Amino acid sequence: MALRDELLKSIWHAFTALDLDKSGKVSKSQLKVLSHNLCTVMKIPHDPVALEEHFKDDDEGPVSTQGYMPYLNKFILDKVKDIFDRQDFNRMCWTLCARKNLDQSSLLITNDDAFKIWCIFNFLSEDCYPLIMVTEEIEYFLRKLTEAMGGSWVEERFEDYRLELNAKQQCLSVWALISLMGSGHFSKGMDRQALSMGINEVYQELIMDVLKQGFMMKKGHKRKNWTERWFMLKPDSISYYMGEDLTEKKGDIVLDGNCCVESLPDKEGKKNLLYIKCSQKSFEISASDKKKKQEWIQAIQTSVSLLRLGRPAPHREARQKRREQRLRQQAEQEELELRMSELQTANEAKQDELEAMRKALEEAATSAAEEERRRLQTQTELQDRYKTDLEREKMVRKQMEEEVAQKSTELEQYLQRVHELEDMYRQLEDALEDERRARQDEEMVRRLQARLLEEEATKRVELEKIHLSQQRAISETEAEKQELEKERLAKENALQAAMKQLDELEQERQGALEQYQTVIKKLEDATNNTKTWKHKVDHHEGLLRLIQPGSKAGQLITNWGPAAFSEAELSLREKAWQEKKTQQTQQSQ
Repeated sequence: MALRDELLKSIWHAFTALDLDKSGKVSKSQLKVLSHNLCTVMKIPHDPVALEEHFKDDDEGPVSTQGYMPYLNKFILDKVKDIFDRQDFNRMCWTLCARKNLDQSSLLITNDDAFKIWCIFNFLSEDCYPLIMVTEEIEYFLRKLTEAMGGSWVEERFEDYRLELNAKQQCLSVWALISLMGSGHFSKGMDRQALSMGINEVYQELIMDVLKQGFMMKKGHKRKNWTERWFMLKPDSISYYMGEDLTEKKGDIVLDGNCCVESLPDKEGKKNLLYIKCSQKSFEISASDKKKKQEWIQAIQTSVSLLRLGRPAPHREARQKRREQRLRQQAEQEELELRMSELQTANEAKQDELEAMRKALEEAATSAAEEERRRLQTQTELQDRYKTDLEREKMVRKQMEEEVAQKSTELEQYLQRVHELEDMYRQLEDALEDERRARQDEEMVRRLQARLLEEEATKRVELEKIHLSQQRAISETEAEKQELEKERLAKENALQAAMKQLDELEQERQGALEQYQTVIKKLEDATNNTKTWKHKVDHHEGLLRLIQPGSKAGQLITNWGPAAFSEAELSLREKAWQEKKTQQTQQSQ
């Protein structure tokens, strides 16, 4: 810690004590007295006009800490040198602030002990105003004090106090610390003298920079006699006094980086000797025992090493490290809080984004549900329409099948009548020629009709396949409905074409029936001729034997039933018919 920072803490206590109404301001007259006392204690020439000159532009009202600081820095602290007695400076500031804030009647410690605790507080407090001591430094001070009093540190007791402290404010002011020490909370079982000695030892180490102290024997430089002295080791010197009360100082051993300390063998009846060699003088000292000797050698070597490295006292370096660690932890905590804040902000933004996405998904789901409902409604309507069309087609097809069945029945009846006529007039030879020719024509008509019926059956199968295709197309997915609709239209066109062809076949069949009727008429004419011929035969008593029907074996079966002649007869008739047709063709040419 720099000298200026140490001085400012004590001056802040004094300035605060002068602020009687706690308004943060002090009158100029009081500041003049304070400035004069500071200059006197720190051995700085005091200029009484400087304060008035500094505040000449201000009114006559009181001055705040911020207003007093420029004057303090410029006219006092910038001129100060480390040649004054720090203890006198602290005593002066302590006198100003203790008069207002310290209640000695309720404390178990003396005013001098309270002053030492006040100095220790200034040393361990944070560099922020108002001054406070954090929990870590409180524990450090209490540990030091307990060790100095020769007691044992009770961790549980301090943990309870830490919890109580954290629940309140996690820090202490100087007057709260003095009250804590004066109440004996952490010195139970110790008398006042032990507590006072412990406070003094901690004060000596932390404030006076005493690294080690104790009685040892010193060999004189002139008379070479051994005398007991109270030695006090500081970072840059070893002072020795007549007694422990430090009332009479006998001399100093100035240390520097070139000094060294070493152990000496026993001689002249003296044991536990150590030798301190400095640039100007050397000293022989005898410790009380080997342990004390080794402790002093190690302590002096530590001081010399610190001087060589230019480092401060161990307790000051340790305090700086603790502060740096707290600053790092505070920075890490602030960074962590900042990161947590950023993460929270990002999380909130993410939550908003997720909420927006959820709303968008809900809207999309609603829209999709509405679209699906419309699609299902459309699909249902199309299915109902298809069912109606199919029912209509089924009715039409049923009617057509009934008509075809009726026509087939009538045709079978016609065929049966023809068969009966063929059996009746089978024996008439002359009439058979005309009958055979009629039969040939009838056979051609039958073949034509059979072909027409086969074509009709084929068209009916195609129509059934088209119908089955339409039923399969209806069960396809919605995505293929448009194509299926086109195919259905094409198949309906094909069905219409097939129906048209069926109508044409029906017309052709009607034509065939008309031809058949013509043939029947010819057959009836032939029958009439036969009857006339038979009548003539009966009148002329001629012996005429009718031609009998041929063998019944090999009878042909046509679409209209059993044929009236055999296959051999059919071949002969075809041959005769071809020859006759050839002759007619030649004659016509």
